[in-house]
Amino acid sequence: MSTSVEIIYGTRDPWAPSARRLTEWAVAAAGRHAGGVAIAIRIVTTAESRTLNRQYRGFDRPTNVLSFPISAEAAATEAHVGERPLGDLAICARVVAREASDQKKTLAAHWAHMVVHGTLHLLGYDHEQDADALLMEKREKVLLKRLGFKNPYQVMQHD
Repeated sequence: MSTSVEIIYGTRDPWAPSARRLTEWAVAAAGRHAGGVAIAIRIVTTAESRTLNRQYRGFDRPTNVLSFPISAEAAATEAHVGERPLGDLAICARVVAREASDQKKTLAAHWAHMVVHGTLHLLGYDHEQDADALLMEKREKVLLKRLGFKNPYQVMQHD
C-alpha cells in the first residue's frame, strides 16, 4: 500500500515546490508504517492562513503550516479501499519564504521541513510538552537528513 498525496495550489507566490517534491517529502514523513494513507496539502495565501489560524487556533496572524488531522469517525466514512485519510495541511508560501530568508535556509530546505513537520502532526506527534517536542524534533532531523537537508533546528551562523 502507498501514501497518496493531493496537492492544491491556492497560490504559488512567491514560490512553492512542485507537486512531485511536496509529495516526496510527505511520503517520506508518513513512512512505511503508515502505508495506505491519504494526505491533502494546500498551498495558501497569507490571508487564507490568517483566517484559518484565527478560526482554528485563535491566533490572528498567518503561520507557516497548519495541520488538520482527520477524526477517526471521519476517516472511517471517507476511507477508500486500501487507504486511510490522515488529514490536511495548509502551508503559507509567503510565511515559509520569509522564515527561510530570516533563518538563512534555502527555500527547499524550509519547505521540506514544513511538510515533514505538518505530516508528523497528522501522525499524532506534537510539541506541547518538552519531551514530546524532543521526540518530534529528533524524528524531523532523521527524516530531513535522509532527504538530503541539514538539521532545521541548528542555530544559523551569521557571516
